[in-house]
Amino acid sequence: MNRLAALRASFIAAAALALSACGINSVPAAEENAKAKWADVEAAFQERANLIPNLEQITMSSAEQERETLNQVIEARASATRPEIDVSDLSDPQQMQQFQQAQSSLGGALSRLLVSVERYPELRSQDNFGRFMTQIEGQENRIRVAIRDYNEAVRQYNTTIRTFPDTIGANIIHGAEPMVPYEAVSEGAEVAPELNMRSNANGAGAVGANDNASEPADAAAAN
Repeated sequence: MNRLAALRASFIAAAALALSACGINSVPAAEENAKAKWADVEAAFQERANLIPNLEQITMSSAEQERETLNQVIEARASATRPEIDVSDLSDPQQMQQFQQAQSSLGGALSRLLVSVERYPELRSQDNFGRFMTQIEGQENRIRVAIRDYNEAVRQYNTTIRTFPDTIGANIIHGAEPMVPYEAVSEGAEVAPELNMRSNANGAGAVGANDNASEPADAAAAN
């Protein structure tokens, strides 16, 4: 009887190992990890969007030329917060592209705002504008990290569902589809904007944007 129980336990252990080897456990685990990383991406973009309303106070105290640039950012923010991707749509390239384009438009508007600081010194002289740009820079870095982690999770998931023996469970049991990584919409878009609010020797504010300041700064390089 003890021998029969031992054989039964061995069979159960072997069966569990076989099921695991066929993607029963590995595929859902990789999928949930990618979904969790996507939630981090959405949260990072939302945190950036939450900073934009601070521009309204700056806009009211700016000249007409400056208000045009600032309003472009506010309008882009409205578009960027409109598209949402459900985790069930992470395999839909069209949904991902729409989301990427909206976020890229906001990133581009923010980058143009950096360039406008050089043309309108009144902007950089405002303390609240300096604080706003410091917050935006930090958030752009968090976005880049979140996208990098999501793309790595997608890479691992896509590799899992395509690799034997996990592909057996992925195709037969789960019906798994490859997920779409977050790709840079334009070259150089993975570079976060930089702003130097310090004054130079002549007392004028020195503002430095990176070479890609005119490009969107909210996407990360794809795998």
